[in-house]
Amino acid sequence: MNATDTQRWGILYCPRNGIRSKRKRWERLQKELDQRGVHYDFVQSEASDSVERLVTMLIRNGYKTIIVVGGDSALNDAVNCLMREESSVRRQVNLGVVPNGSLNDFARFWGFNEADDSQTVEWLTHGRIRSVDLGCLHYTDKQGQQQQRYFLNCVNIGTTADIMNLRQQTRRVLWSRTLSFISSVILKIFHRKDYKMRLRVNSEVIDRRVMTLCVGNAHGYGQTPSAVPYNGMLDVTVVYDPQVLQLFSGLWLLISGRFLNHRSVHPYRTRLLEVDEAKKALVGIDGRLIPTPVGAYNITVEQEVVNFLIPD
Repeated sequence: MNATDTQRWGILYCPRNGIRSKRKRWERLQKELDQRGVHYDFVQSEASDSVERLVTMLIRNGYKTIIVVGGDSALNDAVNCLMREESSVRRQVNLGVVPNGSLNDFARFWGFNEADDSQTVEWLTHGRIRSVDLGCLHYTDKQGQQQQRYFLNCVNIGTTADIMNLRQQTRRVLWSRTLSFISSVILKIFHRKDYKMRLRVNSEVIDRRVMTLCVGNAHGYGQTPSAVPYNGMLDVTVVYDPQVLQLFSGLWLLISGRFLNHRSVHPYRTRLLEVDEAKKALVGIDGRLIPTPVGAYNITVEQEVVNFLIPD
């Protein structure tokens, strides 16, 4: 496989787990591509750990447009592959998405709709490009190695990351994204916990128990609704431990897009968040858990480092 035609797309198809009609989903998309005369080569990931390998293969084989048919986690793998390349290589690659994951928050930020492949493909063929920011988590792993992981959407620390973990476990039983999410939230409402954290954001030190923390480069699943991935800043929401009734009102505000109005939510905007302490708090990046960092870690932003195909 080699993209001798610079206009040829490399498409990575990431089927959703538990969906039986994986072939039909691809066939619907293929029909839209063929109707518009798109030249492309297609590869399919068999598991989440194959995404980075396949994206790297597409980059090394000269594809200048790489389309990920997947969700936030697959996009996360793609941008981390790109960030391992020299900037001269990365600047020549345009990344696009056809939403097809359990979580498609970054695609929805731009207005892409999983139910409308026709509109998505049309927008992608127009080739409108915007250089977008990436957040980056810098941390030490259990082996004492310094690591960094980039993100397009958000980092969650604490209860929201717990819900992601529960959601993955309950979905194996319930086989439904909606039911697994609702059941995970209910379980956490009645078995909630907070975490001792020490945070430094701008000139403020937060040293207290925190229920959940979201650092958003984009909307952060509704927790950082004012964040945009092109202003060189990160939005941070710190949620202190509310009472049960306040939790229900907070869920309603989250659904209705008014999360920042909740009395337990404290918003910030910054280029750097330092986490000096967050004992036993799970960490999720773009909807996927990572091994819990050891010791202190920090989150920064890099401005306009990835070319992304956006709607007209």
